[in-house]
Parts: sequence; structure tokens; C-alpha cells
Amino acid sequence: MCGIAGIWGTTNIPLVKKMMSLVKHRGPDADGMFVSKKGPGILGHRRLSIMDPEGGNQPIYNEAKNMAVIANGEIYNFPHLRPGLAERHKLYTTSDSEAIVHLYEDHGVSMVEHLDGMYAFVVADEGNFYAARDPIGIKPLYLGEKDGAWLFASELKSFPSNCDTVKEFPPGAYFHSAQGFSTFYTVPEVLSRQAPTEDYIKKIRETLENAVVKRLMSDVPLGAFLSGGLDSSLIAALARKHMDRLHTFSVGIEGSRDLEAARLVSRHLDTIHHEYILTEKEVREKLPEIIFYLESFDQDLVRSAIPCYFTSRLAADYVKVILTGEGADELFGGYTYYKDIGDAEFLHRELRRSVASLHNINLQRVDRMTMAHAIEGRVPFLDLAMIRLGQLIPTEMKISGSPPIEKWILRKAFEDLLPEKIIWRIKEQFDEGSGTVDMLNGVLAGVMGKTEMENYRRRFSETPLRSEEECHYHRILMEVFENPEVVFLNTGRWSHRPFPTERPKDVKEITC
Repeated sequence: MCGIAGIWGTTNIPLVKKMMSLVKHRGPDADGMFVSKKGPGILGHRRLSIMDPEGGNQPIYNEAKNMAVIANGEIYNFPHLRPGLAERHKLYTTSDSEAIVHLYEDHGVSMVEHLDGMYAFVVADEGNFYAARDPIGIKPLYLGEKDGAWLFASELKSFPSNCDTVKEFPPGAYFHSAQGFSTFYTVPEVLSRQAPTEDYIKKIRETLENAVVKRLMSDVPLGAFLSGGLDSSLIAALARKHMDRLHTFSVGIEGSRDLEAARLVSRHLDTIHHEYILTEKEVREKLPEIIFYLESFDQDLVRSAIPCYFTSRLAADYVKVILTGEGADELFGGYTYYKDIGDAEFLHRELRRSVASLHNINLQRVDRMTMAHAIEGRVPFLDLAMIRLGQLIPTEMKISGSPPIEKWILRKAFEDLLPEKIIWRIKEQFDEGSGTVDMLNGVLAGVMGKTEMENYRRRFSETPLRSEEECHYHRILMEVFENPEVVFLNTGRWSHRPFPTERPKDVKEITC
């Protein structure tokens, strides 16, 4: 929805303006700045107008004008919060972001307990600032220090090269400049619960549809990514039930499995479908730009970012908000390696760890690739109610059958909603189904030989680089980034999956 940047502990307007300019792609519609004399500090905002496009520019102030907020994201329970807030406060906009400053007035640092949404925000409160990030880390935020002052921004590219330290702001946490960090949410550590399959099928249908419906909140056009895989197809189907017209978007190489499957789903749902054919030439040309916006050199992340970049670019011609199927694999055991975990208890914990690790891998990719084209990605599968339900469902319902079928219970829950060949389509990652992986053989041909790779690895021995391909991505990042070190310190690695070896303490058993 937006890009935020600022400083607290000094007032350096030229620096904050430069930081804001580096996230302009996140918010091309408007910009705003609040300079606090008491802090001292500056809040800078670049706006992508989604709720209250005409009146919701930021910063947004409280009635006394002694507090200001800049926010990135969406507060989905704003329609429920608004009547109570209107009784206690004068509301100046119909923007969901205005709820933040008034909730902070009412509840102080515990105000995050009243929010349901995806967000990263900063509130200026007299001589202090308060920042928070949503429970799963769907929206990004980074915090750094420079000459004794705090710097914060939505993306790493905003931080100056002489910034002392820059770290990812933890998901599910808030920070108060006079109190430090506190955690308000972690993915629940709960025992799975045996229940009839029919009970879980009913609960999955209700919970996922509710998650989709709340994410249809928008004052601007909304669409859905549609790869033709199970997850994106389910989200599109549930959205279509509540929308008269739905735009869907798909990319792939000529003849790719994703394009064919997406066409089938679009015909079944009667969506307004758009597709784009990827070519080696264009992928090669756009790779530096993709890596610049992605802020990562991780091989798996770059591969999946390529089709996501082009799908986002296509969607931006028609909509400002997009629904995606991110999170289903981690909740329901979609990836191939999950099948190799023979111990149900280990698998249960690995799925929990996977969800908790999304913030700087797959969610980073979705956020950066959509915002690179000034559209906002929303992820219904990562609704907190859906995550809680996912932890309850036994793993034998997630991976079931002979040979084992991934996401079995999710498929069963929606058998009547989509064509059989889509419901039971074999899992393929975005880069596989779109044909991107196959295409990369040509794109990367000759870019780095074995000897060159070995020399490059020695040069950057502190960073494990897995292949010639990853070395190439790392080298591109070095070239396109003014301050690549800050990226290297914050790079999530999809391949790092430390399997749990001990039973977590204080595991609670909860019911549906």
C-alpha cells in the first residue's frame, strides 16, 4: 500500500527525502512528511492510494495534532473498529490507517492487540516514536542506527551506506523508543487435534472464505493472480463468488502448464483473464531490475520472483490490489521435501517453522515484486484464523494416500468448487509450472564458468553460495545496489531448513 521512511533522534530532511525517493515505486500517488520538534524526528510517506483515495494522504494526525502516523498495509477490521472510534474521536478520513493513531491514543503500546491486518507503521508521540509490524511479517520494515539516531524504512535500498547497523524489524513485534522491543504474536505452538475429516473440511471452507472476503476491502480495482495451481485457483474461485467481475493474471513460457491450467480455471470461473508470454531475452534484460527490487540473491527466491515480477507488471495495467495463494504450502504440506519427513511430530513442527519463516523469503518476494509495480498483494491463507486452524489439523490429513498427495485435506475441502484436474493437479512451484526454471538454462548460459565460480566463492567466502546461478545473482546485486552489504546482512535463505530435534515446551492443546 505504501512506502515509509524516516529518522528519530535528529532532523535530517535531505536524508529522509532521499530515503523516500528510493521507495517511490511503493507509493507513486502522493507523498507527505511530518517533522517533529519534540522528538526530534521525521516521518516520511509515499502513498499508494487504496482506501479513501482522495482524503487518506499521510501522515494522518489525531485531533490534538500532537500525534502522527505513517503506515503501510491494510487494517481489515477497520469497518468494525470505525463505529467505536467515531464515538471517542473525530475522524477526518475513511482510511483504515487512521484507526492506528486513535487506537494508540486509547490503548498505548498494546493497541496492536486490536488490529487484524497486514501492516508496518510508525507513530510519532510527542518525544517518542512507536513502530509495529504485523504478526507474520507480510509488510516489510527495517530499523537501523546512524550517529545515535534511529532510521526506519520499508526497503533496504533506502538506508545510507554509512548506516551503522540495519536489521529486519521482527514480525509480530512493536518497538517504543523509550521502552524497546516487545513481541505480541508468535505462530502458535499447539498440538494437532484429531477430529472427523468432515469437521475439518467444513472449518477450512468457512475460514478460508472469510479470509478472502475481508481482503476484498478496497476503494480501487482488485484482481487475483492465477497460475492454475490449487492455491491461486481456490483464492480466485472464492473471490469470484463475491465479485461480479474478477480480473485474473497468469504468465509463463509458450505452452507452459501454468498457462494452460489458468485458462481452464478462468473459463470455469468466468473471469476476465490476462496472460503474458515470457521470453529468454526479456528475462535476461530484466534480471538486474528484478534483483534490485527483490533485495535478495537467494537462488530459489530469484527464480520464483521472475514470474511474479512479470505477473505483477501485467496486473498493474488493470488493478491496484491483487490476491495471491501464498502460505498454503506451508500450512498444508505442499512442498516435496515435506513428504520426506517420516515423523509426524517433526513434520508438524517443520510446518510451523515454515510459516514463521515466510517474512523474509516468499512474503518478501510477493511484497517486493507487487510493490515494484505499485500494486498491493494480499494473502488470505495467512489470515491468523487460518494459521491457527492449520496448526490443529493432523499432518496425516495434510499429506495422505499412496503415493502420498500433498495438501490432501485442502483439496478435499473444495472438490466441488473447481475442475477435478485442477483440484488434483500435482504441486509445482511458480518457477516450475510457468517454465521459468527451464528457460533459465538459456538465460544463464555462459554467464559464469566453474573456475570463475570457484574464484567468486573464495572472494565472498563468508556467504555460502550454492551454485554458478546463485553466484551470478549475487554479482548482479553487487552491481545494482549502492549499499549491498545491508542486503547481505538481511538475506533470508529458502534452502536453510533446520529440522527441529526437540519437543517444544509448553505446547498447548486447543480446540476448534
